[in-house]
Amino acid sequence: MSNPVNYFEIGTPDPETSKAFYTGMFGWPVGPPSDASYSMVNGEHGGLWDTSAMGGGSWAIFYVQVDDVASAIDKAVALGASVAVPLVDNGAIEFAHLIDPHDNRFGIWRPKVQ
Repeated sequence: MSNPVNYFEIGTPDPETSKAFYTGMFGWPVGPPSDASYSMVNGEHGGLWDTSAMGGGSWAIFYVQVDDVASAIDKAVALGASVAVPLVDNGAIEFAHLIDPHDNRFGIWRPKVQ
């Protein structure tokens, strides 16, 4: 499958409660938060994002790996999506959050070649 679903993310304004829930439910180890309030989940398989500093949104989303994040955003918008989190380049990856025409949040991302 091209454009594989290969990452998930949980956005939460209460990371400690979310960490306790998902660790208890699935046994997922959740690492310590980074400077950006982001904790890796189950190694490199997912992330837990503390959203309290950015409005406190909650979500559980999947990420699709794409070759070009900016082009994928344009394509999604042309197909009726809206942008929830515009393209972010954190040096290691580029990503964005989109909302499909039925209000489902999903992410797109690509690793950057260093």
